[in-house]
Amino acid sequence: MAKELTHRADELAGLGWSADDVSRYAELWEYRQRWGAMNLEREDRLFLRKAEAALPVLATGKATVKKNTQDKSYYRWLRFHLDAMSAAQSQMQLTEGSQGAWPILLEEELRLLDHYQPVLGLPDTIKAKSFDAFREQMAEQASALDGKEMQLRSHDFQAALAELKEKENSKWRHLRELTGEQPYPVLLGGTVDSFRSEVRSKLTPLLRQTLPSLAETDKPDPDAG
Repeated sequence: MAKELTHRADELAGLGWSADDVSRYAELWEYRQRWGAMNLEREDRLFLRKAEAALPVLATGKATVKKNTQDKSYYRWLRFHLDAMSAAQSQMQLTEGSQGAWPILLEEELRLLDHYQPVLGLPDTIKAKSFDAFREQMAEQASALDGKEMQLRSHDFQAALAELKEKENSKWRHLRELTGEQPYPVLLGGTVDSFRSEVRSKLTPLLRQTLPSLAETDKPDPDAG
């Protein structure tokens, strides 16, 4: 296993650990580096062991260990929920060319993450929680469309993650806090493209302004030029 030269608090945050636990881990890690594990209380040693067991194993060798954006926990969390909705949609017998509003929202966010390659460490993942409100607002807007542009189906947004948590110790949070079957707007025909364009035009500046690691990015918008 590669030797850690610094703590990995941002990775724990990306795995869904609370801010208090992340802070405790960082403090205990620094203390152990300075004074040794024997000077820690047993409870603190066990906590450190639990935290480090939850982290991905570092690669060996002299090369710097750097995760791709697609390997970061936040990105995988979005991808998981998108895949779950895509699987659910395949059972809905939707008309050709139709698409759920929620998958479009996640697809566009993933597209921007692929383009800008933010760090997605602790500062980014904390700020990214504000995207919840944007998704809810856009989904509500889609649900208000008339029957020629949208069909309202239902979907349990928590079922897939609940099933995953029964199989493994995942710290991921639910995409939405509403339990049970919830309204699921499916866009029809040209409304799919118009909704996607609106999401793209609003989310692009929002993401750049929200994530701290993109504060000084000079990358143009993905659709520029």
